[in-house]
Amino acid sequence: MGELLERVRVWLGDRSYDIEIGGGLLASLGEKMAGLGLKGRAGIITNTTVGPLYAARVESSLRAAGFDPVTITIPDGEEYKSLFWASHLFDRLLGMRFDRKSPLVALGGGVIGDLTGFVAATYMRGIPFVQVPTTLLSQVDSSVGGKTGVNHPLGKNMIGAFYQPLYVCADLDTFDTLPREEFLSGMGEVVKYGVIHDGEFFRYLDENRASILAKDKVALAYVVKRSCEIKAEVVGKDERESGLRAILNYGHTVGHAVEALTNFTGYRHGEAVAIGMVVAARLASLAGHCGPDVEARVSKLLSDIGLPTVFPELDPGATLAAIGLDKKSEGGKVKFVLPKSVGEVVITNDWTEAALIEALKS
Repeated sequence: MGELLERVRVWLGDRSYDIEIGGGLLASLGEKMAGLGLKGRAGIITNTTVGPLYAARVESSLRAAGFDPVTITIPDGEEYKSLFWASHLFDRLLGMRFDRKSPLVALGGGVIGDLTGFVAATYMRGIPFVQVPTTLLSQVDSSVGGKTGVNHPLGKNMIGAFYQPLYVCADLDTFDTLPREEFLSGMGEVVKYGVIHDGEFFRYLDENRASILAKDKVALAYVVKRSCEIKAEVVGKDERESGLRAILNYGHTVGHAVEALTNFTGYRHGEAVAIGMVVAARLASLAGHCGPDVEARVSKLLSDIGLPTVFPELDPGATLAAIGLDKKSEGGKVKFVLPKSVGEVVITNDWTEAALIEALKS
């Protein structure tokens, strides 16, 4: 059996759930799900990269706990987080007569988690699902908090629903097969938590960068735990993003524009967010919300980790148009999450187009 290193509780009343973090946890997944009252036919949704590595292990665990598991595999890539592939999953579930009590298991990274969650939220108006994130990015971000959805050609995550999982199983052993570039992408979201909420955590990341990048299990368990704690605290106070939860979008306004303008294939999500964080810090400095030292610290840590920090050569007009489509737009103007210091941010529309263009070009 696996070794449980950390546990984080996401408090949402009768929809509260645990995030368990450790090594070898896939082996006890079936037992855990049965303990939550789940049973019967279970769908494991995965992709062509993760499936061959871990689907058989998850099937075995579920079968040993009395489930009737079936694995559904889709292609690997952000471009497959779409209504077309959601419809494909609906077809498969209906064809196999999944009912309202049949659970889904999201086995993969953020794309699989978001897509599976969206399907679970909308199939028969909602069926139970469990998150089994296999990337750093999905363990610290997309698997927690209940945001599910698919992309539209005009924007990322424009079609979706708030729908919470019953349980999140964060098995650190899955990082053993995670490509280095994907691991680094996840670190973009990790750094975000330090900037928006915890300056001491930011300092920890800087001082322990070597052991984290070497995938030391103890360091990783703390990184995942602290990231999840911060997100759980924010989500617990503002589940549906009416206010505070918007701070989790630091770096995402520009990051999503970069992803959309490169057809979701030019940059990994964490890479785009890293660029967006630096642009937002520069915009904050230009708008007078913080000093230039904040941008310098954020940019240096991201660069030292191995993430991009320079905005690509994209058309300024197209970039501004993509930013204007952001879901955080109110009254025709986007609200940016801008740092006041490392550890504190403000949600504001106090910025000018000229300053934003300068921040993008710098």
